[in-house]
Amino acid sequence: MSDTSVKQAAGRPAGLAAPGSRALGSTLPAIILSSNLGQLLLALILPVSVIAIWQLSGTNGSLFGGVLPTPDRVVAAWWTWAFGATGMGLNPYSGTWLANVVFSTQRVAQGFLVAILVGVPAGIWIGWSRLGAQVLDPTVQILRPIPITAWLPFSLAVFGISGFSAIFLIALGAFYPIVINTTQGARHVERNLVRAALMMGAGRFDILRRVVLPAALPAIFTGLRIGLGIGWTAVIVSEMIAVKSGLGYVLWDAYYVGRMDVVIADMVSIGVMGLLSDQLILLVERWALSWRLAGAR
Repeated sequence: MSDTSVKQAAGRPAGLAAPGSRALGSTLPAIILSSNLGQLLLALILPVSVIAIWQLSGTNGSLFGGVLPTPDRVVAAWWTWAFGATGMGLNPYSGTWLANVVFSTQRVAQGFLVAILVGVPAGIWIGWSRLGAQVLDPTVQILRPIPITAWLPFSLAVFGISGFSAIFLIALGAFYPIVINTTQGARHVERNLVRAALMMGAGRFDILRRVVLPAALPAIFTGLRIGLGIGWTAVIVSEMIAVKSGLGYVLWDAYYVGRMDVVIADMVSIGVMGLLSDQLILLVERWALSWRLAGAR
């Protein structure tokens, strides 16, 4: 180090870092927070804080006069529900968590698949064809405001107390956001792309398959995410009344017998399953739209 450098370092006030180290220090927190670990920590701040306050506010393991159990009791109830022994005379919820999760997940998957198979083609037709808009869109707009709960008596009358009733309600609930978002995506396709395809000799079907559908995919996936969330809502509503198995059935049954610890554990299970299924949709979206990311580089 030269004499000049030594003098500059010696003459710098205490606590004042070198310019290079100050820049590194200021960017280090940003780097940490932008990492996966940092994002996870940020996501956990609110729920962990709520759970801590909830736990500390409890008296003798409960709140509001004993109605609301504290998180430690909820965790204990879920553990018994998930891993407890099954058999006559035991806790009726013991060891049944996985089976009920599977029942609800299967119904959501089946109803959601039906909604996709009907909603995406219908939305493309409404958004791209004037005839489709005149034939289908008025009916969709009339039926769309009817809440899912209003369809419960209809589904029970037609399908009875069975899994088909739940699948019908799930498909109906997921259908509307899928068809609306698909319509918007197909309706706002860049017309220059269509003109370019026509100039290259593309037919109507080729334009739909290679221009309209890819351009509408971002809107379609938005509809899929919204529809999937409504599907989880519909399965819980339907299982409370129309089915004798699944997370919705356990939720209502546990409330009826006063097991609020099981009720809250059930609610958390529904939220986690909804989050996991939404992340699955996001993974499929990244794969399906990888061509956009490659074009942006």
